Amino acid sequence: MRVHHFNCGTMRPIGGKLVDGKPGLLRRATLVCHCMLVETGTGLTLIETGMGSPTVTDAARWLGPRFLRTSNPMRDENETALSRIRALGFDPADVRDIVLTHLDLDHAGGLVDFPQARVHVYGKELDAYRAGNPRYRDVQFRHGPQWKSYSDTGDSWFGLDAVRELDGVEGVALVPLAGHTAGHAGVAVDTGSGWVLNAGDAYFFHQEIDAEPYCPPGLAMFERRVQTLPGPRRENQRRLRELRRDHADEVTVFASHDLTDFVRLSERSTV
Repeated sequence: MRVHHFNCGTMRPIGGKLVDGKPGLLRRATLVCHCMLVETGTGLTLIETGMGSPTVTDAARWLGPRFLRTSNPMRDENETALSRIRALGFDPADVRDIVLTHLDLDHAGGLVDFPQARVHVYGKELDAYRAGNPRYRDVQFRHGPQWKSYSDTGDSWFGLDAVRELDGVEGVALVPLAGHTAGHAGVAVDTGSGWVLNAGDAYFFHQEIDAEPYCPPGLAMFERRVQTLPGPRRENQRRLRELRRDHADEVTVFASHDLTDFVRLSERSTV
């Protein structure tokens, strides 16, 4: 099992240290869209897709003016999942499966670039989109993704309940982490030498699941503003804190948009 980490969408919101925790207020913060490509015995699996190639050519339609104004995403073709995968020497058409933490535009916008792939997601998340929840961008799904949805029932995994192994995808599982959205999940990958858990937007800043939690105030305010279920979000952060405390030698946890987490893992491939 080999895992590649890459950024499929840099965002530069205002706020400086109030958002990303690094020195300086009079600058734009830096957030990323942390994706993984997993080489398994059954083919290539992409964990998250970033914003997608239409961001480069038609960002207003694809992402919407509000997101462009508040998040200020870079429109760099080299940061699309398509380009990242090609740079690794793979054919994007060989991506057989995509696993998503949730369906927000900066996580699922790249589905359109992989129409041949099966798309694995929790059923509650898919139901929320199909019910017309306005947080999701319908334009990103009009190509007709090949959905594969799951109920939030399953086995125990390092103290977390209802974890589901995916059909036909070796060594990858969905971990229920509701709160940011109703059907939000983490994606766990068994590398053979330990687990990696993409916690998606269950938290936003790497220190939020430390023994003494901290999140920059601007980012914390944003986190609360975009949550769907406040109680479950806080409870799942507590559970992730326990996971890091008790199993740090077995499970590496990261947040999708945290630059520190990304830098720590981006140069690392596991075999």
